Amino acid sequence: MSIDSLRRSARATVSGLPGGFWWLWLSTLVNRTGAFVLTFLSLYLTQELGHSAWFAGLVVALHGLGGVAGSPLGGALTDRWGRRPTMVTMHLAAATCALLLAVVTSTWGVAVVVLLMGVAMQAVRPSINATIADLVPDHEVRRAYALNYWALNLGFAIAAIGGGAAIVLGYRTLFVVDAAATALCALIVFLRLPETRPEAKADQQTGEAVAEEKVSVLTVLRDAPFRTLVTLNLLVCLVFTAPWIGLPLTMAGEGLAPSAYGVVIAVNGIVIVAFQLLVNKVTDKRSPAMLLTVSSLLFAVGTGATALAGSSLAFAATVVVWTIGEMVHVPTNAAATARLAPEHARGRYQGVMGMSWAVAGFVAPILAGWVVDGPGPNVLWIACAVLGALAAVGYQTRLRKALADEPVAEEPPVASAGTAVTVTGSGSGSGSGSGSEDALPVAADDKVSSS
Repeated sequence: MSIDSLRRSARATVSGLPGGFWWLWLSTLVNRTGAFVLTFLSLYLTQELGHSAWFAGLVVALHGLGGVAGSPLGGALTDRWGRRPTMVTMHLAAATCALLLAVVTSTWGVAVVVLLMGVAMQAVRPSINATIADLVPDHEVRRAYALNYWALNLGFAIAAIGGGAAIVLGYRTLFVVDAAATALCALIVFLRLPETRPEAKADQQTGEAVAEEKVSVLTVLRDAPFRTLVTLNLLVCLVFTAPWIGLPLTMAGEGLAPSAYGVVIAVNGIVIVAFQLLVNKVTDKRSPAMLLTVSSLLFAVGTGATALAGSSLAFAATVVVWTIGEMVHVPTNAAATARLAPEHARGRYQGVMGMSWAVAGFVAPILAGWVVDGPGPNVLWIACAVLGALAAVGYQTRLRKALADEPVAEEPPVASAGTAVTVTGSGSGSGSGSGSEDALPVAADDKVSSS
């Protein structure tokens, strides 16, 4: 493929989306470029404050536990309060927590702040994903989620490199910079992003607003296709989370230095930043069920092959395989969630989906560490391969019909930059509470540790 064709392909990948989306994209990039807390938290706790590795792991798990509560909270606020107020409030709450970590040193203080930070960071995800679904036409939603995920990983890579170089300034300085970047993200959202929560539908005879059906977490889970999507995503999330804990332990067991793990895991971010746009181009217009099936198989093969690896190069190759699965899975799953959700409950649906990421972020590190210490790392990787294969079978047999029909192309809603307007969502919402496997309809948009 020539340079010109690559340039044309990249231009086509980023063209045609409304201006509001790009302000949201910019806010994601700014936020993740300054995301130093989670990247360096374990080092700060062990090297700066002198805590044990066990305590550091517990604190990271508390962040995931906070996300379990934050995701449904954010979903409810997104639908009731609005997308933009939820984003601004939760970004500012996360910024406050980052600032507090620069001054709080007590054991309980650090644990509580990290727990609350997990709540705030996860609570903002449903509002971001719902806004994308509101702004972007149905047939472009998956591409928009992929672009936002690309911005997240680009920022993550910049933060990892920049934070490593700036570590001489001290961990607390990095945490203050994190707080400033998150506050700037909130400012961008407040000044430039329109409110997109759909207006309440009016009665055709009286013209009065019709009260929307009350939606709770239990209501969302009664939607059979969506319940299946959440369950299968939880399996994939468990597989996706395992390498972040099991891989360094497995490599250490093979006699490889910690620096070798740093190089190997960096492949994940490099591949995503370099090839996310290309993967999105290749997978464009493909069946969502097929893409989710393929991504699950890539997770199964990539993690399962880790049991056979013995060198840094071999471990890096396994990372490449499951990273491709990640690039396909995350935007496709987010788009499928948006498609199954009715307009007035998009936040709650995204919040319930976010819980699957948060639960995996809490449970998987504990399980992975226990399996490696007990039965051994090979058992962990075989289990991951089995779970990935089961998820692939589930996507193909349980969701192929529910996600079969392609949405009709529509013109994107136009909103002037910086103007708060209400936009009627473009999703079909035909999967709402149907309880039918044939009903039709985002991370992960982040790494699990910060989802």
